[in-house]
Amino acid sequence: MIQILIVDSHPIVRAGLELYLNSKPDLKVVGSLGSGIEIFDFIRKQKVDVIISEIDLPELNGITALRAIKKENKSINVLMFSHQPEEIYAISTLKAGASGYLNKEASVDMIEEAVRKVHSGEISLSEKMDKHLRYEDTRRSRSRMFKKLSTREVEVLKLLSIGRKNKEIAEELDINEKTVSTYKARLFKKLNVNNIIDLIHQAKHHNLT
Repeated sequence: MIQILIVDSHPIVRAGLELYLNSKPDLKVVGSLGSGIEIFDFIRKQKVDVIISEIDLPELNGITALRAIKKENKSINVLMFSHQPEEIYAISTLKAGASGYLNKEASVDMIEEAVRKVHSGEISLSEKMDKHLRYEDTRRSRSRMFKKLSTREVEVLKLLSIGRKNKEIAEELDINEKTVSTYKARLFKKLNVNNIIDLIHQAKHHNLT
């Protein structure tokens, strides 16, 4: 049984969520609160697995409450459920310790799915936000790869990108062709590519050419 606490300043929202979630045999709403300050006393007395919380709460806003909750109760998963735009608030709430973010325009099925997801230890975000974060992670990962390159490797990469052949690179950098081939092999490995076209594409994408 997943035990859920709903925190929202609007009684109609709390009542609607409670009615829907309690209709599922393995979900149980154990509490319904109207402000952030009430959460702490409640979770000290009652076992809670998942908290569904709005950001805009009276007395204590949802993000401040979230940080304090996670310090005291790492096992409780918090799903932020807000009318605030996710592109602005989703990342900041995840950094504060939330396990998911859902806009109030979401369907009841999506809410149920998000509750189950965060309870199982996964991160729950809209498909659009999830794609955005994956793209950012990939971009940061690629940037880290480029930081691992030595100065000489970057020089070789730049010359390859403007169409220089191994022999020309060797002459320009005053090294032998075999060394150029070694640098090229290292670049393929470090940047996780297996051909010169992808290598050049990576360099252009990261403004190294």
